[in-house]
Amino acid sequence: MSDTQKTAVIFGLANKRSIAWAIAKKLHEAGWRLAITYQNERLELEAKDLIAEMPGAAGFMCDVTKDDEIVRLFDELKSRYGVLHGLVHSVGFAPPEELKNPFLNTTREGFRVAHDISVYSLIAVARGAAPLMSAGGGIVTLTYFGSEKVVPNYNVMGVAKAALEASVRYLASDLGQKGIRVNAISAGPIKTLAARGISGLGDMLKVHAERAPLKRNVDPGEVGGTAAFLLSDAGSGITGETIHVDCGYNIMGF
Repeated sequence: MSDTQKTAVIFGLANKRSIAWAIAKKLHEAGWRLAITYQNERLELEAKDLIAEMPGAAGFMCDVTKDDEIVRLFDELKSRYGVLHGLVHSVGFAPPEELKNPFLNTTREGFRVAHDISVYSLIAVARGAAPLMSAGGGIVTLTYFGSEKVVPNYNVMGVAKAALEASVRYLASDLGQKGIRVNAISAGPIKTLAARGISGLGDMLKVHAERAPLKRNVDPGEVGGTAAFLLSDAGSGITGETIHVDCGYNIMGF
C-alpha cells in the first residue's frame, strides 16, 4: 500500500507553532489523509483554520484525559476511515507551578496530572487505535532530553518524559505482533505553546545552539520529517526507539 492511501490521526494540535502541525504538514505533503484532533472548544477555532489549509484533512475534538471522548473519537474514525495506519501523539502538560518550584517540592497532584496527560494518554490512544490498525502501522510520540539528564526547570516533566519513553518500549513489545511500531522523537527545544511554560526557555535555546554540533536549534520541520519517515514504509524495521532530532546536542558531554 502506498503512502497516498494511508490515514493518520494526530493528537496535540494547539496552533501553527505546534510540533503536531509541523508533522501534519509533512504527512500531508507525503499524501496522507489526516484526522487532526484538538482538545476543546477554546482551541477549535484556530485548529479549524489550520486544518482548512489541508484539503482532505478533518478535525475532531478530543480531550485525552477523558476515556469516553477517546472511545467516541475512535468510533468516529472507524466509521469514517475504517482503517488507520498512523498515530501521532504530541501531548504533554504539567501545572505551571511545578516547572518553577524546585523538583523536591513537586506536589502529589502535579505529579499525577503530568503523568496522566503526558504519559497515560499515549497508552489510552494506542489502545483505541490498535483495533483500527489492522494492516499494521506506526505510532510516534514526542519526548525531550530532560528525560535522560537534568534540565533546570523541566522538573516533573523530565520524569514524565522518562516514563513516556519506557511506555514506548512496552507498547512496542505489546503491539509488534500486530505489525504496529511505536517510537519516540526526542526533539531539541522549540518555541511551542507548551515550551513557553518552562522558565529560562530563551537561555535553553541559546545554550543548545552554542553546544550542538550543528551550531543551531532544530527546526520544527525537521521533527516533522522524522515523524513522516518513521510512519512510512521506510521506517518499517524501527520500533521501541527514541530518536534524537536535536542537531546532535545529546551527544555532547559539555
